Amino acid sequence: MTAQNRASRLEATLRATFAPVELHVQDDSARHAGHAGATPAGETHFNVRIVSETFTGLSRVARSRAVNTALADEFATGLHALSLQLRAPGEDQA
Repeated sequence: MTAQNRASRLEATLRATFAPVELHVQDDSARHAGHAGATPAGETHFNVRIVSETFTGLSRVARSRAVNTALADEFATGLHALSLQLRAPGEDQA
C-alpha cells in the first residue's frame, strides 16, 4: 500500500464511514504554527465539511462524536484539531 498523507487518509476514512454527498478536507496546519499540538511537519489541524444522510436526525454533538470516533486512529498518531461542518442533505449552512 502506498503511503498517504493525513488529508488523504482522513478523506478515505470519512468517505468509507459516512458515504458523503459532499466532502471537503483542508489542511489548516500552517495557520496554527506555534500553537498547541502543531508540529513543524504540519498535518495536525484540519477543516472538514461533510454532507451525509448519516447525519439526518443526529444532534451536532452526536455528529461530532461520530466523526471523532471514525478518526480515532488519526488522533492517536498526531491529528490535533478539527474544525467541523457536519450537515444532512438539505440543511442550512448556518
